Amino acid sequence: MARAISKLAPAWWDYTTLDSEILNDAAKLTAKDLEQLSRPGFKVSIYDTVEEFYAAEALEYVEAWMRATPDNPAGVCGPIGPTEQLPLVARIVNAIGLDLHNAHFWGMDEWVENGKTVSPTHPLSFAKCDKEQCFDRIRPKLRMPAKNLHFPTGNLAAYTKTYDQVKCLLMQGGQGETKHWAFNDPPKREGAYKDAPPSPAEYRKQSARIVDLHPVTIIQNARTSGGGNVSMVPTRAATVGPVETWKAAKVSIWHPGHHDNPFGIRLSALMISKRIPDSSVPMSLLADHPNVHFSYLRKGIGEVAVEMH
Repeated sequence: MARAISKLAPAWWDYTTLDSEILNDAAKLTAKDLEQLSRPGFKVSIYDTVEEFYAAEALEYVEAWMRATPDNPAGVCGPIGPTEQLPLVARIVNAIGLDLHNAHFWGMDEWVENGKTVSPTHPLSFAKCDKEQCFDRIRPKLRMPAKNLHFPTGNLAAYTKTYDQVKCLLMQGGQGETKHWAFNDPPKREGAYKDAPPSPAEYRKQSARIVDLHPVTIIQNARTSGGGNVSMVPTRAATVGPVETWKAAKVSIWHPGHHDNPFGIRLSALMISKRIPDSSVPMSLLADHPNVHFSYLRKGIGEVAVEMH
């Protein structure tokens, strides 16, 4: 049977092209059901307070960096979204005096304009946000060397190579409304993918690259980062890929409830738990990663129900 045409952007693949049975099953999940989706290789945790949620997210950075040694440097790949954990990371590092000279950090993604990644002076620059919200707040004597900060800018092949040179213990992120991590969006519905999206195995071959962004991703970033001003949001970005993701020892996704909606944060968990990978829902490809952890803020789980406003 032919796949449905997207209700969001007919020229693209996305979750609205899935079989309706999967969509209906996801919509029915309660918070208790989500917890029961845990299985070996996939863990679901729910936090009751905002403070506990973001403290736990920040501690993942710190716990990974504490394992870095001169002989075995190690690091974290982190997002811009959520960002609330970033100042907490700096505060904890300073409080415990954690020396980060053997620690590394990879930025997940960066905007692209005119064929090049934007500079840190761009108002929406992710590198700028990482530095202002976290790294510039760490005491100078504790900071990791500049060479240990890896952003997907310039030579992306060199960025990819660093994942073989240093162990990425943690890739942490959120979930966008296209069910992406980083900017691993669903592909356009064209060429070889006109009638079906790429297979999970084919999608997973992609390493760090420059991508065209799904229209929903552009609208979401305008909403979350630009007060709804779509015209200021670039339509392309450089992003970490599945190749680098599968080199991370753990993939940790945090759902505060304001990046994706109640339906979306159920759908990806269901597909990962039940091992239903489909590249129209990029997050579902993590069904094949050996160590994935979803964390939810309880009040952000919400309900999939009709509520008129």
